[in-house]
Amino acid sequence: MSHRPLALVSVLAAGDYLLWNWSLNGNHDVLALVSGLTLPPLAIACIWLFALSAMRLLAHTVNRSRPQARRVPEVRVSQGVREATPSSGASDLAEGEDGERGLMAPAEAPSRSRGELAA
Repeated sequence: MSHRPLALVSVLAAGDYLLWNWSLNGNHDVLALVSGLTLPPLAIACIWLFALSAMRLLAHTVNRSRPQARRVPEVRVSQGVREATPSSGASDLAEGEDGERGLMAPAEAPSRSRGELAA
């Protein structure tokens, strides 16, 4: 996230305020009118960008404070039946006799000999 827009709008708003204040004190009516009309939109944009940056910073700090989840092994192979883990998709799961999901049907399990290791 870049803070460049916030810095740019803040400098423009501060410069416009200083120009408006100087032109009012120096009896420069046209310049005071123009700078006075541009000051409210710049101030609103500055406040909006400041609030947006504060919310992003808050969200960033909240996300960093969460503990990282431990990785679960993706697949465990045991006697020709593959158990589903939370990381595998729902399309890989088959319903059991009791309607509970969780095990792949033995016919869909990959065929491996006992001496062959999975890569």
